[in-house]
Amino acid sequence: MKILVVEDDKDISTLITFHLKANGFETDTAVNGREAVEKLAREKYELALLDILLPELSGIEVLKYIRTVSPNPELPVIVASALTEESEIITSLELGADDYITKPFSPKILVARIRSVIRRAEHRTRPGAVRTEKGIFLDPGTRKCIVQDENITLTATEFDMLLALIKEGGRVLSRQEIIEKIKGNDYPVTERAIDVQIASIRKKLGKMGSAIKTVWGIGYRYAEEEE
Repeated sequence: MKILVVEDDKDISTLITFHLKANGFETDTAVNGREAVEKLAREKYELALLDILLPELSGIEVLKYIRTVSPNPELPVIVASALTEESEIITSLELGADDYITKPFSPKILVARIRSVIRRAEHRTRPGAVRTEKGIFLDPGTRKCIVQDENITLTATEFDMLLALIKEGGRVLSRQEIIEKIKGNDYPVTERAIDVQIASIRKKLGKMGSAIKTVWGIGYRYAEEEE
């Protein structure tokens, strides 16, 4: 994950990037607001860590750029500033900052805040994506499956099957209906193959696998409530 650190104090920027790299993040830096905007326009980042008091363009102006005209208006943003006035914090949050941390701060707390904001961003429901009440998130665009904050690797067929069951909202799907929904009519898959795939999905989902209910003689349904 690549993070843009927008900070004009070289010592602080060096300290932040050191700790981010030590925790597995890739970093890029900008020393003023204009450089930040230029990099945001051409590079892809997973998060921006943004100071407020910047040369050329303020952090507030950079934040407005991100949320209005940048290529990635959904980019997670944490404001890290020495400004502690309530009005500054409120302004940043109202303009779309995901979090606000005041200087000086503990590097460990900063890393924890970054991970939390990125995790929340991953759970935002995109068009076509689904999120269940008990923490399963499926995004067809990225083929990402997250179960209670943990990334789960599903095959393409397993992903499509789970998505189809969840989208039915508890309705029972026969094995043939599942085949048709994920592969189309006349696809040469046996109903026994569906049972094998369901068993694999349940195993990968762990405790949440019990939400896939077997309806004997018919097929399967998805229901998180206990029966």
